[in-house]
Amino acid sequence: MIVLKLIYESFLFAINALKVNKVRTFLSLLGITIGIFSIISVFTVFDSLENAIKSEINSLGNNVLFVQKWPWAMGKDYPWWKYYQRPEAKTQEMDEILKRSNTVQSAAFMVSVQRSAYHENNRMEGIPVVAVSQDYNKIMPFDLQAGRYFTFTESHGGKNVALIGSDVADNLYQGQDPLGKTIKVFGRKLIVIGVMKKQGEDVFGNSKDNWVMIPVNYARNVIDFNNIGTTILVMAKPNVTNEQMMDELTGIMRSIRKLSPGAEDNFALNETDIISKGFDQLFSVIAMVGWIIGGFSLLVGGFGIANIMFVSVKERTNQIGIQKSLGAKNYFVLLQFLFESVFLSVMGGIVGLLIVFILTLVVSALFSFTLNLTFGNIMLGIIVSAIIGLFSGYFPAWTASRLNPVDAMRSNF
Repeated sequence: MIVLKLIYESFLFAINALKVNKVRTFLSLLGITIGIFSIISVFTVFDSLENAIKSEINSLGNNVLFVQKWPWAMGKDYPWWKYYQRPEAKTQEMDEILKRSNTVQSAAFMVSVQRSAYHENNRMEGIPVVAVSQDYNKIMPFDLQAGRYFTFTESHGGKNVALIGSDVADNLYQGQDPLGKTIKVFGRKLIVIGVMKKQGEDVFGNSKDNWVMIPVNYARNVIDFNNIGTTILVMAKPNVTNEQMMDELTGIMRSIRKLSPGAEDNFALNETDIISKGFDQLFSVIAMVGWIIGGFSLLVGGFGIANIMFVSVKERTNQIGIQKSLGAKNYFVLLQFLFESVFLSVMGGIVGLLIVFILTLVVSALFSFTLNLTFGNIMLGIIVSAIIGLFSGYFPAWTASRLNPVDAMRSNF
């Protein structure tokens, strides 16, 4: 009951401080508000961005490995000259992997080039023409708006058929049904058999909406696969880890390429976890910057809270003397002013959080990127505000608790 009474009285004193000294209190709490806004807004933006990026990365498949010439890495010290002479992945290697592997469930070959696409008088420049093998849709599934995927015969026979993205359908066919019509790529006509469902751009700016997808066995007639960035996608069987699959694939690829025991790998086995770790390092640096920027504002806000509390102690010195003469203990006076300091600081933090919340609504309404103020960030803002209030108010509260009752009651302030 004593603690509840302390909290209630401290709350009333804090409200009174806001009412009586509005400008002084506002200016003092402004530092806390700006500090919490700076820190939580940075965390909110990058938490939302991190979630979006990880969602896109996971859509690539967390049980998928990418056999390529170039390893994925983030940083300035990338030894590109070391990997330049490596051979590109080949369809024959994909076939060998499927024959020899005990951990791989599915494998697909993929290569992409930028080309122009035509239909009658309509034209699209520099769109991705993506050649894939039959099982690509098993590893990287996507939805079709209309039509169907390649049949086994079309894929292996290299038929002149194509799937197109929704943007390609809209721009080249102008509202007409593209199914069964032709699209001209590489100077040759292909028959459109399917239209991919519109998905929009991901956080990396990529989208299948402007793709033209063709069978890889057709593409080999019009594309030179050497030094063009080919990829073999392999998906693990259920209950097989990426590490197990990677160990087996390393041995298989070294055997296929006839590498001696002492020779370095001339291929890369990439996984999405590499991208996630790279972004984790980036976000940790940005979070540190957010703490530094917000920390200065919180420091100023802390001094503001301390100033309010010193003035409050001075104004209530006589009242403190009366309380202590009636038997109030030092800890009672100390806690009374500490609670008041924490309440004032938390009020400033709540205003900062409210501004961040309004910002998330505005950004989410105006842009396609969605900002979310998480419960964790709300609690972080409140806890940081409370800690600042606790530290800022401790010395003024300690000073009040040590006042002599007689001297305090004689105060004429």
